[in-house]
Amino acid sequence: MNKKNVFGAFLGLVFIGAITVGVMQYGTILNGVNRFISVVQGAEVKPLLSSESRYIRQIVGKDNATSRTIMWQSDSSEQSAMVEYRLVGSDALLSAPATNVSFTDDGSTTYIHEATLVDLTPDTKYEYRVGYDSDRRSDWKPLQTASEKGSYEVLIYPDSQSADYSGWEQIVKDSAARHPNAVMYLSMGDLVDNGEQASQWYTWLSSVEPLSSRIPLAPMMGNHEMYALNWKMREPKAYLAYFDVPDNGSKNFDRRYYSYDYGDVHYVVLDTQFFEANHADNSDTHHPDLYDVQIQWLRNDLSKNTKKWTVVLMHRDPFQYAINGRTDRESGFSEEGTIFMPIFDEYNVDLVLSAHLHTYRDRGHIRNFERDATGPLYIITGIAGDVRYPNLWQQHPLDVYVAPQPETNNYMTLDVSPNQLIVKSYLPDGTALEEVSIDK
Repeated sequence: MNKKNVFGAFLGLVFIGAITVGVMQYGTILNGVNRFISVVQGAEVKPLLSSESRYIRQIVGKDNATSRTIMWQSDSSEQSAMVEYRLVGSDALLSAPATNVSFTDDGSTTYIHEATLVDLTPDTKYEYRVGYDSDRRSDWKPLQTASEKGSYEVLIYPDSQSADYSGWEQIVKDSAARHPNAVMYLSMGDLVDNGEQASQWYTWLSSVEPLSSRIPLAPMMGNHEMYALNWKMREPKAYLAYFDVPDNGSKNFDRRYYSYDYGDVHYVVLDTQFFEANHADNSDTHHPDLYDVQIQWLRNDLSKNTKKWTVVLMHRDPFQYAINGRTDRESGFSEEGTIFMPIFDEYNVDLVLSAHLHTYRDRGHIRNFERDATGPLYIITGIAGDVRYPNLWQQHPLDVYVAPQPETNNYMTLDVSPNQLIVKSYLPDGTALEEVSIDK
């Protein structure tokens, strides 16, 4: 990032911080009034303050037909944190104890609460609320479990890293309104510009509130989640604290890559930060074994997959693009592509979505690094933040569709049905860019 961009990012973060503090204070005051009224009236359940119920969010479970993770944050320790849930229309309450973990980063402390609900009934409407003690509860939130074979829609967001997150927040708000029946949303990595900047995380978590409490998120770690305030690399501490995704069985890399099922689709979320793992400045973040450990896990995971469809999500793009004005970089395939693409071929992956380059391009079906209708469909998802690379990348020989240049923001959807996957891309105002389908 050059000095101009750094200065712009700094001003943006100052503005974001001021707005965030103001909104948080207003919410706390309003909830405090509601709490006072409920106490005076002798209400059995008292509403939570904003400071006790920040960023309520659903995170994908291993099998979303039967499980779901609920997370939220508070400004003070709450030892009795819990999630209550029930079938819609029923008064029979179930409850699950939640964690109460203090997390301090960038001089800011928050208490993170998490509970994973298990043994849920597939294709069933539940509702849940979070709370403490016997009488402090949030409002009820919807929770819909996945059906085993049904059709559904997913919202997909490319890199959202920004100096000013207002554009990203508007994309989330507008796309959520246009696609009210979406059952899940994906974030393709580089959620924030700096992984240690607490105000960016709080802004990001606030930005997704039109979706976060009612449908699950499948997040992905990008390289920017591994940056410290001095722009050197560190462990993705904040990312791992804020998103308790399904575990992968690895002691050193737990939750940095993972997989989950939603309906008849098996989703695989990869960690593509091989460069950071091999070029870290200190021993705590130097992980040259990330390649070997993850490849072994990936082969084992895909060999056990019983779902009809397989979708892979990876932050870094498997293609390499030549750069306009330079002769030292040719079009071809990246390190990540040469590592993973033969495995995708071997296990007949259907769709591979990537990010990182801040451009939307459909490369069509590729097998053995060549055009082949039997191979996976490769799409790089674009950009949803304000960091742009206008006219940087040349066209790749395998590009089928390139978004109009210079590019603006975009988002995507994935429509899943028993015999077809449909991938659609949109401009922020809802204008359609491209639609492509896979039939099986």
